[in-house]
Amino acid sequence: MPIKYARRLTDRRRSKQSNRQLGLCLAFIAGAANAGGFLAVKQYTSHMTGILSSVADNLVLGKTDLALGGIGGFLSFVFGAISSTLLINFSRRRRLHSQFALPLALEAGLLLCFGVLGARLMEVPGFFVPLTVMLLCFIMGLQNAIITKLSNAEIRTTHITGMVTDIGIELGKALYVNRHDRANQFPVHANRERLRINALLVGCFFAGGLSGAFGFKHFGFLATVPLAALLMTLAVVPMLDDLRLNWWLWRRRR
Repeated sequence: MPIKYARRLTDRRRSKQSNRQLGLCLAFIAGAANAGGFLAVKQYTSHMTGILSSVADNLVLGKTDLALGGIGGFLSFVFGAISSTLLINFSRRRRLHSQFALPLALEAGLLLCFGVLGARLMEVPGFFVPLTVMLLCFIMGLQNAIITKLSNAEIRTTHITGMVTDIGIELGKALYVNRHDRANQFPVHANRERLRINALLVGCFFAGGLSGAFGFKHFGFLATVPLAALLMTLAVVPMLDDLRLNWWLWRRRR
């Protein structure tokens, strides 16, 4: 990956184009981790709507252990989003180039741990769920907070309900027939750019799901190692920029 392109994707200076390109990449990774992770831990880890619904169902049915497991996954997702926000705000106050790259590097490290130690972590109890489930939920919350903050909530990557809703809205606008134009009313037009980017995000999530499921089926937990490598490739350039700048400032003060 060219250095200038990697820097443009994850640097603190943002553009709508770089936000969307990074969003497509992260949607692929989220789809792979979510679908592949299901084969590993038998649970989807990005779908907080379903997790909270299962908590309610299990509480009513008296299945307290399953309800507590859902709460453990939910809290892990929240803590992931909190951690991402803390890292970004810490870096932003110090005007670091890597304010978005640092949480991506953390996600890469956690995915690498999941890939290398996943089989052992399955036996380690977490907060009412195995540590692997907590780890994946934490990663999903971490990633979703990254793309939400850098795109000003324009893009989500770990779940597609909102994207599919937006696709339906824009298709509805495209199918609407403007028969009676009035002076005080604007005609209904579809936002084709919004329709395109949401369709691409959904497509990347699905493609990631296919590759993740295939990888976990044939290679097990190690299937997350290439995902971790891709994330680290995206994150490393702004981090090196900060190290180079800090080294120059340190040399200058001597």
